[in-house]
Amino acid sequence: MLDWNTLLWHGALLALLFASVVLLVARRAPRMFLVRGEVPPDIFAAAAPLNAAEQAQSTRVMGVLMAILVGGTLYSTYTFAQHSGVGYGVLFLHALLIQLSITTFDLIFIDWLVLNTLTPAWSVFAGTEGLPGYKEYSFHAKVHLKLLPRQLLGAAAIAGIALLLARLV
Repeated sequence: MLDWNTLLWHGALLALLFASVVLLVARRAPRMFLVRGEVPPDIFAAAAPLNAAEQAQSTRVMGVLMAILVGGTLYSTYTFAQHSGVGYGVLFLHALLIQLSITTFDLIFIDWLVLNTLTPAWSVFAGTEGLPGYKEYSFHAKVHLKLLPRQLLGAAAIAGIALLLARLV
C-alpha cells in the first residue's frame, strides 16, 4: 500500500528543489534552457545558437536536474521499500508518482505560470521579444506528455533497483 504522507512529502520537496534550481539558473543564465524541443520552435529559430561554452554549461545544468529527478526518485523509492516491504508494483507506482509530482509542478508553476503567463523580461531570449511562442501553453503540455513513456520506463527501472537494494541491505 502506498504511503501517501511520504509520497506527498518527498514529491513536494523534490518538486521545490527542482523548481528552485530551474528558477535560479533561468534567472542568471536563461540561455542554458535554449534546447531544441524545450522551447517553442519560433523562439528556438529566432534566438542565437548556444556557443560551445554555453552548450557545455547547459549539459551540466541538465545533468543536475536529471540527478534531482532520478536520484531523488530513487532515494524516495528505496527508503519507502526499506520501511514498507511492499512489492514491485507499489514501488513502481510510488516512483512514477514522485516523478509526476516533480514534472507536473514544473509544467504548472514554471512553464505555464512563470514563462507563459508572467513572462518576466529575464526569461525572454534576446531577439525573440514578442514572439507568439511565449504564450503557447499547449507546447509545454505536449513536451510533458512526450516525457510520459520515459517516465514510465524510468519508474520501472527505479522500482526494480530500489527493490533489489532494499532486499540486499
